Amino acid sequence: MKRREFITLLGGTAVAWPLAADAQQPAMPVIGFLGGRSQKTDVPMLSAFRGGLSETGYVEGKNVAIEFRWASGQFDPLPELAADLVRRRVAVIVTSGGPAPALAAKAATESIPVLFVTAGDPVQEGLVASLSRPGGNVTGVVTFFAALGPKQLGLMRELLPNADLFGVLIDPRMASAKLQAEETEAAGRAVGQRLIVLRATSEREIDATFATLLERRAGALLVTSSPFFVTQMHYLITLAARHSLPAMWFRRELVEAGGLMSYGTSTAETYRQLGNYAGKILNGATPADLPVIQSTKFEFVINLQTAKALGLVMPPGLLAVADEVIE
Repeated sequence: MKRREFITLLGGTAVAWPLAADAQQPAMPVIGFLGGRSQKTDVPMLSAFRGGLSETGYVEGKNVAIEFRWASGQFDPLPELAADLVRRRVAVIVTSGGPAPALAAKAATESIPVLFVTAGDPVQEGLVASLSRPGGNVTGVVTFFAALGPKQLGLMRELLPNADLFGVLIDPRMASAKLQAEETEAAGRAVGQRLIVLRATSEREIDATFATLLERRAGALLVTSSPFFVTQMHYLITLAARHSLPAMWFRRELVEAGGLMSYGTSTAETYRQLGNYAGKILNGATPADLPVIQSTKFEFVINLQTAKALGLVMPPGLLAVADEVIE
């Protein structure tokens, strides 16, 4: 081969190499996000999730994509939404909104890693074998919402020590609903506080709940953890205000939206941890090697504007222990 021909061939090869290298770049990994609530309600959760993801080097749109599927507080669509993400061949399925989305994802795949956030015991809910050694393809974060009823009851009693009857609203579709009701009722009996447990899975049942509370002259309402109640938060908050009924919530976001008080684990911390785990899995970790995280950061939030609208004066003791007071 003549020197001129060799140089021409080499030049052509050199031009081709970068093109071949570009063609062999791995596809951007895709996270499937299966939400039990809605994109509108989960804005603060998604912000925290993206923050945790970035801690491991992943930025949405830059080196990772996220596909969302939302159940809008309903349980029936979850199996098909989970199956759709499996067909999409996502790298990991992240679920939010309690055990139901996680169980749907777990049933849909044994190979794709699944991450959850749940308020109850993930072992009893059938998600993992144990907290320290999850086993299988599932792990996540426990928020302890299901066990916070006694604390929420105590805070409400400090505000309303003379109230004869409190209502407790549960979503019976939640795996933790029975535990939430039982622990709150036990705490009520221990201090002599009468309680009435009410159930709602639809807007009509929410209306019936408030009718019962008014008829029984309940002094306050404790709303337990449920993705359905989050999707209905503006309706619930409006009814509580309309009927001058003080209510205790399980997430700070509901107090920021106009609710009176909330006590629960930090949403920002929970979803930051979830995003961090998603990034670790993208980097090669397996769910079986990632122990279930138990949330330890709790928040007590008070909305003074709502208290004023209800004609309530917050005791100095409650204000002193609040993590945040919205004025």
